[in-house]
Amino acid sequence: MSERVNVKKKSPAPGTPEPGTGPARAVSAGRADAALPSLGPVGMLRWAWTQLTSMRTALFLLLLLAVAAVPGSLFPQRPANPSIVTQYIKDHPDYGKILDSLQLYDVYSSAWFSAIYILLFISLIGCVVPRAIAHYKAMRSQPPRTPARLSRLPEYGTLVIPADAGIPASGAIDDAAALLKKRGYRVEVRDRDGARPSLGAERGFFREVGNLVFHTALIGVLVSVAAGGLFGYSGQRILVEGDTFVNTLVGYDQFTPGTNFQSGQLQPYSIQLDKFQITFDRESKGKFGQPIDFKADVTTKENPDAPAKQEVLKVNDPLSLGGTSIYLTGNGYAPVVTVRDGAGNVAMQGPVVAKLQGENYYSSVVIKVPDAKPEQLAFAGFFLPTAFVTPEGVSFSGDPDLFNPQLTLNSYYGDLGLDSGTPQNVFELDVKKLTPLNARNLDTKGIVLTPGATHTLPDGKGTITFDGVKRYVGVDIHHNPGQGYALFFALLAVAGLVISLYVNRRRVWVRTGTHEDGRTMVEYGLLARGEDHRLAGEASAIRGLLAAAWPLDDVDSQPVPSAKADNGRAETCPSGAAGTPTSLEQPAADSIQSTAGSPESKKDQ
Repeated sequence: MSERVNVKKKSPAPGTPEPGTGPARAVSAGRADAALPSLGPVGMLRWAWTQLTSMRTALFLLLLLAVAAVPGSLFPQRPANPSIVTQYIKDHPDYGKILDSLQLYDVYSSAWFSAIYILLFISLIGCVVPRAIAHYKAMRSQPPRTPARLSRLPEYGTLVIPADAGIPASGAIDDAAALLKKRGYRVEVRDRDGARPSLGAERGFFREVGNLVFHTALIGVLVSVAAGGLFGYSGQRILVEGDTFVNTLVGYDQFTPGTNFQSGQLQPYSIQLDKFQITFDRESKGKFGQPIDFKADVTTKENPDAPAKQEVLKVNDPLSLGGTSIYLTGNGYAPVVTVRDGAGNVAMQGPVVAKLQGENYYSSVVIKVPDAKPEQLAFAGFFLPTAFVTPEGVSFSGDPDLFNPQLTLNSYYGDLGLDSGTPQNVFELDVKKLTPLNARNLDTKGIVLTPGATHTLPDGKGTITFDGVKRYVGVDIHHNPGQGYALFFALLAVAGLVISLYVNRRRVWVRTGTHEDGRTMVEYGLLARGEDHRLAGEASAIRGLLAAAWPLDDVDSQPVPSAKADNGRAETCPSGAAGTPTSLEQPAADSIQSTAGSPESKKDQ
């Protein structure tokens, strides 16, 4: 909404040209014809580079990277478990394929996540390098020149050295310079032999160094994480007591390689599980039977020709072997069974990993026997470490230890579908195309085995024997070449951040002069770059050091003027001889502080 204002036109003064004629008209015409120059390709690139390398853009990209990582925890990721992703797409046919086209199942290797990552990397480098160059130049430059009016500074004070002390103005400025150097300031003395010598001092350059270290360390963290994602790998393996794992691709149950992984990166070490021991709580009533300690005795070899080494693998205490870290992540029981087919031949023999399903190590068991003749056999059921039976005939495990192990199974025969080449879950059995032999709802009933017992299958299909029980462990194997570097740079970033928060950039100026009665007049001022709540304490400390360096017995009686009060007095107080203050009530005369508050003074500070 606009409002028209009628203004009465004033007649031009005599001799003033009309707006429509003469030079005024030429100026108006020139303004009308003026046009902003186009940036062009080079100018546009410079503008884009300036925007990309600004600190605001870097912070925005860092926030955007954190937001972009959120879908990785909301949706299943294909590198972690491809089968879950496939099932998720089947369960959500309406939007599952759309999410796949947006790479939301491969978030951390997607094009858009990589673009944000690379832009953040470039932005940080483009921001840190110019700041480092500018800070290097600032460290080599001299402190700013002494302001004309020190009383304009946030912290200001004066001292008077008696005439009988015999300390001239040049001697006082030298003493002040020596004290400030001991306090860590970089000092420059100006006009030492003049009427009013002064000095400029500054310290706190490590504040900007801390900032640069922090941002450089962030770059190091990004590079380290990228190196781990490109050249690292991880995998899982289940080891039954007596089994040996060799670090080859075929030795893993599940393997997740990095983007640039090469099989030659695998070190040919081996690890054998000798024995796994669990300690259960047998004293606490509330937690009776819960596991309280896990211990795996293993034998390791760095390479096939290396000597064997006995080691212990425990929870939160991984083994370092062949450039990888081996973690103990799970455990359970593996019943040992022998299955003979209808011809009496051994079709399957060995431990079967039981998957934990409930309390007290209640576990499910699936046994697939594709080599049985003439029909393939399969078994599915449960393993109970300490079996109890309810009055209703339901079996359950009453304790996690092996006090009364029992194997309860249903048996099937038919085509298992393994010959088609389609991968199957070893812990699941699809019975839709199989014919049951034993089950609780059949006349043949289910199979119940104790260690050493054998059950004969109906129709001459064979036998199954429960030979015993072994323990197994699940191990996670990780190789991350950037892990150590990431930790180092993270600690370096914290150190740089602490330095930037607790180190303050300060400047101090001291000016001295000689009064007509022989006294040496001293004034000083302090200025901080940014907020510094400890600047007043620094001013008090410097005042105390200066007073201690000179014979000022009555320093406590000398008032400490504030910058605000002095600014009011500066307009009215008279000046003394040689342009120095005449009394402590008049610490700084106009002749000394003639340019305070001017643009030049502000620029120098």
